[in-house]
Amino acid sequence: MKEIIYTNEAPEPVGPYSQAVLVGNTMYCSGQIAIDPATGQLIEGNVTKQTHLCLKNIKNVLKVSKMGITNIVKVSCFLKEMSDFAEFNKVYEEYFTDNKPARSCVAVKDLPKGALIEIEVIAVK
Repeated sequence: MKEIIYTNEAPEPVGPYSQAVLVGNTMYCSGQIAIDPATGQLIEGNVTKQTHLCLKNIKNVLKVSKMGITNIVKVSCFLKEMSDFAEFNKVYEEYFTDNKPARSCVAVKDLPKGALIEIEVIAVK
């Protein structure tokens, strides 16, 4: 049985999908770009600023099911520019200090709304 997860502390989806879906003890979070939930707009700024907001939004989605960063087992990251990889990693390390999840990180041609980064996660209770 699946449960659709929603919080107004994360941005509304920009397409026909859910913020996350919980199946048993596993949450599949849709990709987050740096949209401010209060305005519904992509924030301006570099990949550092956008990465922080992506991860904050992810934390808020996880919170709905009483989970947090430590519950994340897999992260998929999509960068508009691979030249932002080192800067992105500096921010990422602030959130994932111990028991780091599995991760992939790739460069893509474009992201929704002109974002510099998109992050999706899978978390387990």
